[in-house]
Amino acid sequence: MLELENVRFDYEQSHMRFNINIEPGALVAIIGPSGAGKTTLLHLIAGFEDPISGHIRYDGHDMTALAPGKRPVSMVFQDNNLFAHLDIAANTGLGIAPDLKLDKAGKARVEAALDRLGLGGFAARLPGELSGGERQRAALARVLVRNRPLLLLDEPFAALGPAMRTDMLRLVADLHKERRMTTLLVSHQPEDARLIASHTAFLHNGEIRLFEPTQGFFASSENAELKSYLGG
Repeated sequence: MLELENVRFDYEQSHMRFNINIEPGALVAIIGPSGAGKTTLLHLIAGFEDPISGHIRYDGHDMTALAPGKRPVSMVFQDNNLFAHLDIAANTGLGIAPDLKLDKAGKARVEAALDRLGLGGFAARLPGELSGGERQRAALARVLVRNRPLLLLDEPFAALGPAMRTDMLRLVADLHKERRMTTLLVSHQPEDARLIASHTAFLHNGEIRLFEPTQGFFASSENAELKSYLGG
């Protein structure tokens, strides 16, 4: 289980406090207005930001003070965080060894991940030679070789057109079923949650105001802030 207990974080005039328990293997969409704290929540879990107080636990182990590289987390950003000077095989291999000294087994893992993501013939290409969707597939290939139990996705498909975004979301759902990674997806599109999420969280003013199974989440008529956000 992923647990955030009274996790506080302040940024300029924003005061955030997060409490949430996420069951292993859940696929959680995180929605809410701009500035609500969605990206900050992911950064706290990943270790890119330090809370003022509170605890972040995974599988019962407190990881609040752990460096990002020591956490059981992989993260994919909107800009796909690929290195422009490295080919796709090397970018993927960084998930195994930052020095890119891969043994035969490591190279086989890279090849298998690229094949799984539909990039089997793209290993020698540079990121600039790929489409936006292909670059995000490469970022997901790195996630597969890292094989961490927590996957954080910070609006990774926002720049894609509707059809491509839907394809990528379905790919995430397929990978989730295969690997059973606990997955958190930040999105400005409520339909993304409806399409693939088992649970949905609504953030407003730095707090999680609603967290429920997705089917019931959008049927909720009691949260005025959510209704306003959705335009209801």
